[in-house]
Amino acid sequence: MAIVESVGKIPLQDPPEEEFCAADLTWTKFGNAEHHDEVALIPYDRVDAFIIGECSNVECPTRFHIERGRKRTIGSLKEYKDDEYLEYRLYWCSFGPENYGEGGGILPSRRYRLNTRNRAARPQSMRGCTCHFVVKRLYARPSLALIIYNERRHINKSGFICHGPLDRDAIGPGAKKIPYICNEIQQQTMSMIYLGIPEENILEKHIEGIQRYCGSDAKVSSLASQYVHKLGMIIKRSTHELDLDDQASIRMWIERNRKSVFFHQDTSESDPFILGIQTEWQLQQMIRFGHRSVVAADSTFGVKRLKYPLFTLLVFDSRQHALPVAWVITRSFAKPDVSKWLKALIDRARSVEPGWKVSGFLIDDAAAEIDLLRDIFCCPFLFSLWRVRRSWLRNIVKKCNNIEVQREIFKHLGTIVYSIWGGINTSLALEQFMLDFVDQTAFMEYFKASWLPKLEMWLSTMRNFPLASQEASGALEAYHVKLKAKLFDDSHLGALQRVDWLVHKLTTELHSSYWLDRYADESDSFQNVKEKYIASTSWHRALQIPNYAVTLDDKDHLFAKVVSQKDSSLTHLVWNPASEFAFCDCSWSMQGNLCKHVIKVNMICENLKGYQPSLSFRSFEEVLMDLWRKPVDDSFALDLSLAWTHQMLDQIQKLVQLNNSTDIGTVVNNMPLKWVSKKGRTHIGKPSSSLALPHGSSNAKSVVVHKKNRKRKRLSRLR
Repeated sequence: MAIVESVGKIPLQDPPEEEFCAADLTWTKFGNAEHHDEVALIPYDRVDAFIIGECSNVECPTRFHIERGRKRTIGSLKEYKDDEYLEYRLYWCSFGPENYGEGGGILPSRRYRLNTRNRAARPQSMRGCTCHFVVKRLYARPSLALIIYNERRHINKSGFICHGPLDRDAIGPGAKKIPYICNEIQQQTMSMIYLGIPEENILEKHIEGIQRYCGSDAKVSSLASQYVHKLGMIIKRSTHELDLDDQASIRMWIERNRKSVFFHQDTSESDPFILGIQTEWQLQQMIRFGHRSVVAADSTFGVKRLKYPLFTLLVFDSRQHALPVAWVITRSFAKPDVSKWLKALIDRARSVEPGWKVSGFLIDDAAAEIDLLRDIFCCPFLFSLWRVRRSWLRNIVKKCNNIEVQREIFKHLGTIVYSIWGGINTSLALEQFMLDFVDQTAFMEYFKASWLPKLEMWLSTMRNFPLASQEASGALEAYHVKLKAKLFDDSHLGALQRVDWLVHKLTTELHSSYWLDRYADESDSFQNVKEKYIASTSWHRALQIPNYAVTLDDKDHLFAKVVSQKDSSLTHLVWNPASEFAFCDCSWSMQGNLCKHVIKVNMICENLKGYQPSLSFRSFEEVLMDLWRKPVDDSFALDLSLAWTHQMLDQIQKLVQLNNSTDIGTVVNNMPLKWVSKKGRTHIGKPSSSLALPHGSSNAKSVVVHKKNRKRKRLSRLR
């Protein structure tokens, strides 16, 4: 085969199949006599179809993950070769590279058994596979992708097939008899065991998974049964106490789980203890759902009960549920300490996805280091009221016996919060509030001790930052409630002061619960798990309540009635409708939670006249008004303010149009064309027809004209 030295001489291939693999392409040697690679040129919009085809290899079924990635912007290179990249992705088979497991030494494929007391068991998903390829989106021709296949065979360094049905010796003694178990099946089985699902159900799902690779066989079923039983025994007998000393125990855990630790700082005279935990799956979800989206924080969980408080970083998944993607265990929230672990976390995400960026950060603590977070994330900030609302409501119900008094206190506190934009003197309003309810001694003592000294700080934060919606607040509260249920079980109260116990609970039960929720939703399996997951937030439960089940007080707007969906003879009363501080008499609300009845009533009231808008809408309105409200004589400030306002209004209108449209092509065609830069269209050697969407589009730098209108399938269906 002749060696080609120019990309222009490589033929463009576009197989007619919906999914295709390396065998469907003709490969060309590209380079020079000393160094050359096998390459193929395909349309960039067919890269996903190629990857899906490669993952579906009958002899070696697998998945490919992005091992490394780099990006450039159009116009960043003045001179370039025809094979320079605009985007670079290195895809590696998920069964490689070599595993260095617990114990330190390389564990290559072998047929013999090592006689060591504490040999490290080789994870079945890391076989040392060297199969990998590179996808280059060409700088000179962004609509094309150059595929460079460095190693097409699924073999290890010794040259042996190391996974799949043809693999006989790569997983150790008895490999010919042991059914193939990929990492996904293993994680699924472990998650079900951790969640206490009966062994018969676990075995049924486990066998369904391995039969995709091994076929139906009585021996396979027998070995699978043994595997599930043994794995269950190992998990049940495992303990968080690796050592009697908590500090020694946590050091041992870190040594064994280095891939799940993104930052660790041991206690010393000058430095506090900090432990940052993020599994590989959490990292994937952080990159997937956090990029160009909103990231949230659940701050200072367990300040009073745990040895070290827990900080959680969350993203919102495809159903807008809060998904934990990192846990930080520390007592210090000083600016230098937060900066250390936060930068380590961002660097870890960008090592996989260099362009990873957050569009917004949602905080729930008025004492958060806003300046530090703004410097690191470089994005707008929102504030969620869920922590304030929950704390007030729980203590009102706990410390006041009369339900009429409870709802009046809660309503008055809501009025104080709503008044932050009304020019009302907060101090006078608080003074009047305490006079009105002076007889509620227990609650007033709590309020004066816990909230009065810092209330101005919280109200100032609400005034200065846009407020999050009820959907986001409900998602954060749902995570908090689930975390509390997992950690504060009565059987574990004696272990609350041990860090190793907290780490064990997070990385086993809680992690497994969220992994199985996402797997059930994306694979459309485990229907009971999926249904429970979907209904895990009050917002989604509120969507199940029909409008006719809600009756409003049209005269005075004092209350609303919601008919129970489980028992039609039961009616719940919601006082102070159309407010985040509405009070419901259902059991879930009386525990301090944001219930579905309050959310449903507020959904209906937001479209009716005579009801006040939500706090999130009021805060958004104030942001726009602040931009517009400038002195007339300050002409430049007025011009700038109007420009910002109209820019925001234009983007909002386009988002509304996009949301309401049934044909995205119509919306895109109506958008004005925009040159990337003057320099980009006049410099010799650069494309003269670079098009870009308006500034608000997240895909402004990667727009190409597609050759055909194909339905693209997502790689997530293989997961």
